[in-house]
Amino acid sequence: MPDVIMPRFGSNSGQPTTRRDGIAKVTGTATFAADNHPDRMLHAVYAPATIARGRVTALDTEAALAHPGVVAVYTPWNRPPLAGDPDAKPFMFAFRFEALQSDEVRYANQPVAFVVAESLEAATEGARLLKPQYEAQPARVGLDGNAPFKPKGDAPFGLPRDVEHGDVAAGHAAADQALDATYETAENYHNAMESHCLVAEWKDGKLELDIPTQAVVLTRGAYAYYFGIAPGDITIRSPYLGGGFGSKAIANGPQILAIMAARELGRPVKLMFRRDQMFGPTGHRGATRQRIRIGIDGDARMTVLDHESLATTSSFDDFIEPAAHASQGLYNAGALRSAFEAVRVDTGTPGPVRAPGEASGSAALESAMDEMAEKAGIDPLDFRLRNYAETEPGTGKPYSSKALRECYAEGAKRFGWEGRPLEPRRMQDADGKLVGWGMGTALFGAPMFAAEARATLLPDGTGLIETAAADMGQGAWTALAQIGADALGLPLDRVEFRSGHSDLPDGGVAGGSGHTATAGGALHAAGGDAVAKLAGIASADPDSPLFGTGNTGVVARDGWLVAEEDDSRRERFADIIARNGGAAVVGTGKAARPPEDAARHAMYSHGAVFAEVKVDPELFQVRVTRMVGAFAAGRIINPRLAESQLMGGMIWGISFALHEEALFDKRTGRIVNGDFAGYHIPVNADVTGLEVLTVHEDDPYVNPIGVKGVGEIGISGSVGAIANAIWHATGTRVRRFPIRIEDLLAGA
Repeated sequence: MPDVIMPRFGSNSGQPTTRRDGIAKVTGTATFAADNHPDRMLHAVYAPATIARGRVTALDTEAALAHPGVVAVYTPWNRPPLAGDPDAKPFMFAFRFEALQSDEVRYANQPVAFVVAESLEAATEGARLLKPQYEAQPARVGLDGNAPFKPKGDAPFGLPRDVEHGDVAAGHAAADQALDATYETAENYHNAMESHCLVAEWKDGKLELDIPTQAVVLTRGAYAYYFGIAPGDITIRSPYLGGGFGSKAIANGPQILAIMAARELGRPVKLMFRRDQMFGPTGHRGATRQRIRIGIDGDARMTVLDHESLATTSSFDDFIEPAAHASQGLYNAGALRSAFEAVRVDTGTPGPVRAPGEASGSAALESAMDEMAEKAGIDPLDFRLRNYAETEPGTGKPYSSKALRECYAEGAKRFGWEGRPLEPRRMQDADGKLVGWGMGTALFGAPMFAAEARATLLPDGTGLIETAAADMGQGAWTALAQIGADALGLPLDRVEFRSGHSDLPDGGVAGGSGHTATAGGALHAAGGDAVAKLAGIASADPDSPLFGTGNTGVVARDGWLVAEEDDSRRERFADIIARNGGAAVVGTGKAARPPEDAARHAMYSHGAVFAEVKVDPELFQVRVTRMVGAFAAGRIINPRLAESQLMGGMIWGISFALHEEALFDKRTGRIVNGDFAGYHIPVNADVTGLEVLTVHEDDPYVNPIGVKGVGEIGISGSVGAIANAIWHATGTRVRRFPIRIEDLLAGA
């Protein structure tokens, strides 16, 4: 078989191609999970607990069953058995959840009953008629709701591990100046535009699910466990997701109950969460209290960076927001420590929310960096540059690539940072508003998971690429198609991309900012395999212009195979296939990062965010008027999509800094703002002057296609930049998020 030279940058990658699924979405022809309505479909509603701790003592099932249209009511006392235990954790991406296994109430909004009816209205009314009665116990909420505990074990999913490099005590002792500050972040809930839902149908003992999932093939294992069937007997269809942000990669209790009801009743069942029910069983970002201690020497270089985090988790499971890890990979300090504790509260179990750990951790870290710079009397950007890490702090591993200096330079230049006065309250606009400028460094890991793909060269010279990837709005349908088309050497419009179905090769998990690298790496390999097989056919065919090319090298370009050393020797894909029996040529590929690669290099995306705020000097209303983010994330497959993702992260940074906060009634443990009226997020009027720059970066080590992630890094750095800008405008340092008007009034 001849050598096939695969170009790292084809004619498709690097282009700002519009979303391939865009027309279907804006015209309403895209079919989301809840748009499926099989014959004889029933509707399900779960009754949520209205207390946060205690047990259910009574449910009026007779009243619910008497309602016209109600077909079945499931309670802790009549729920059919499951093959798997909801309180077990049989695999990595699993949490303990509530599926009516007992009458215990562990948090408000957990399911206490499940009603199935002929219509959504009947199911809703049936749930209301249940009128649950409770034996309530005092609710434990907030960071002071219970005694802290230290996570134990070998750092499984959701359980961070303490990390220490160097002599921390000596680093504190050697400091000429020191900062000791505590920061708090609120509980955040990821409420995707499409709420959690599914349509479940059993056919001859096999399960079919229309469900939004970030792990199309992987999640079959969860449902197989709970229902005692083989993963291969489960079909999952998930072509479109209306957002996920980490919440749609893990099964939850109401979904299991819907599947159970479909099996028991022998009819398809549809479940869709109400908006307020998203504040409970679907995960969230736990609250944190973070103590950061920084010591510097006489040259403002860090002798120690000591970061401790206390986070809330549920009373019955462990997912601890890994906030202190944000301090591990970024700044050069003589000694580093990240330490974790948690407190159990009566909420649903937290889970991965966009930029888990880094979002909350960087909010505190970047605020602390500015406070330390102020103590040292130097510019915040200069302070970060003095403590720039040339190798990974603590480990000394070289970075696979790092263009953070360029991000600082490009972002600062575009923003105009050079004109920033050092002292606060030195700038005002024409209307008398206080103006402040702040910055923050962005960092996020560049993971890569395991995936498989298939690429086919069809007899007409077009291509088909397939992998069970997940597009939750990030543009995977488009970016992955661009990678696959380049691998096949075809224009994008001559390649069909199939995805979002569990019958396809496993595309891995869409999470951790690793999906493009993972599924894209598999597609790249599959396309190369198909082209190599085609080149082998041509090389062995005496009638082909490429006959005998052997190891000369062949490149696939615009539907042609071309001899690398003599481009006059070329032949169309379709002609090669037609002359050799007309059968399609199928290639397969896998992607996974070898452990030795991760051991040799530190792999991150980097960035710098600059923010301007304007603050009313009397009312202390804050407006983010301008943000510039400069990011280095390896090879950018699609600049338009990358910009969209980075902007989305920066907007979430605005939300985290100024808006988002779940508020709990301490008497009942219930969330009092569990809807989009009370749970504040930015609207268009809150987002102005947003600009994204991507800094060129070649990374030969991170993966074969040189791709890092952009989905989460936009949050990291943005929150701290806004907080620092508010201090620069007002002179008031607020150490809790979100920053509220009353916080600024108190400091005035």
